[in-house]
Amino acid sequence: MGLFTTLITFIPLVGAAIITFLPKEKITWIKWVSAAATGLTFLLTIIMLLLFNTSMPGIDKEGQFQFVVHNKWIEVFNIDYFMGVDGLSLPMILLTALLCFLCVFASWNIDRAQKGYFALFLLLETGMIGTFCALDFFLFYIFWELTLLPVYFLIGIWGGPRREYAAIKFFLYTLFGSLLMLLAILAFYFTNEPHTFNMLTIMQNSGTYTRTFQYWVYIALFIGFAIKVPIFPFHAWLPDAHVEAPTPISVILAGVLLKMGAYGLLRISYPMLPDATRYFAYGLAILGLINILYGAFNAMAQTDLKKLVAYSSISYMGYVLLGMSVFTEAGINGAVLQMFNHGTIIAMLFLIVGVIYDRAHHREISGFGGLGSQMPIYTGITSFAFFASIGLPGLSCFRSEAMVLIGAFPVYKYITVFAVSGVILTAGYFLWTLQRIFLGKLQDKYKTLPEISGMEIFTLAPLMVIILFIGVYPTPILNLMRTSLNYLIFNVVLP
Repeated sequence: MGLFTTLITFIPLVGAAIITFLPKEKITWIKWVSAAATGLTFLLTIIMLLLFNTSMPGIDKEGQFQFVVHNKWIEVFNIDYFMGVDGLSLPMILLTALLCFLCVFASWNIDRAQKGYFALFLLLETGMIGTFCALDFFLFYIFWELTLLPVYFLIGIWGGPRREYAAIKFFLYTLFGSLLMLLAILAFYFTNEPHTFNMLTIMQNSGTYTRTFQYWVYIALFIGFAIKVPIFPFHAWLPDAHVEAPTPISVILAGVLLKMGAYGLLRISYPMLPDATRYFAYGLAILGLINILYGAFNAMAQTDLKKLVAYSSISYMGYVLLGMSVFTEAGINGAVLQMFNHGTIIAMLFLIVGVIYDRAHHREISGFGGLGSQMPIYTGITSFAFFASIGLPGLSCFRSEAMVLIGAFPVYKYITVFAVSGVILTAGYFLWTLQRIFLGKLQDKYKTLPEISGMEIFTLAPLMVIILFIGVYPTPILNLMRTSLNYLIFNVVLP
């Protein structure tokens, strides 16, 4: 069964290797190799999902993880090739495999250096999936860093006019966080006897770490993960990176890379540093509230549609932080469900922005108007995504946000009351945007805009189905994650 974990991680890497040996003129071959690699990875992930035993918690015992592969690698330093999944990691792997598969087709119109683009894209997928599967700290760090270089080049080469600035800003922010994470990993390694990078062994030894050790290591890890989420005030890289990145890379940045930060907190900080996790919980709730309100107010002030969507991500991730901070069943399950839901909704939003940008060649909200009469199908799909973002009942975001607020209210009443205002602000800027772009009189220069294409609908339709399905019937995905998350909170973090 461990073969599944290895295959889903390294099939994209094999695809990237194949692409490097293809002549650059064979553009069709390059695209279809990329589609085959991501498609096979997604298919194997679905099979893993069907075979997954939802009653096994994972978290700190190897026997409780599933699809485990554990082999010696660099024995002199006790470094193992140790991979596996549980109810926390599998939803993130599923999200990654789905978005990468769809984004390959969204990348069909990349018109220069396609060989390099698709090879880097597949390398990025290996890094992301590997991060969610790794159970050895050394391996985790390799995969974490592996995501850095492809994103740097994908933004810096294929991005917008300010792509070099955005790529360097992303690189420096992330590199700084990674160095702090490396210091924390080394602290764990040398504190444990015998020295080990085995994440489960480090979790099992959490009771032996002093409070001072836990506090300092927690802060180092937190900054590294906070940059990725991103948490205010470590968010400054995000708007520039999103705006300048090509559309499919914006989808991956917001849909997956942001989740790696929250995943890191739950996978590493919570079970390894339970005392520090409880100590800093109130501060995490405050930062969650700041994210919700700060992201919403900034989104409301934007004139660029893509930057509006980028700032909305900061607000959405605030609900994740709030749910993570309260240590209740509704809160923690709502937080991870929000991570998954945000990934699908934000992917739709960035793909939608890409559709209109490819036609109008600008993203200024005030420059549109009346597109509803010219592009009715596109208008309907966009309205669906906007209403999902607002948290309309019957769509997925309503479920996760409601769970977070229900879980948070008994613990932090006033913070939760203020957090609810984020829902109102979100409705304000998305409805206002919908009005300015699609209602009113159609300008003459837009009377020839073509309707959304079949390929573009292909990338959006699966996301719509998932958003609607989870909104109506969230039980399957909640069952997938509930056992692992409840075990984490009630058996590991709480005394």
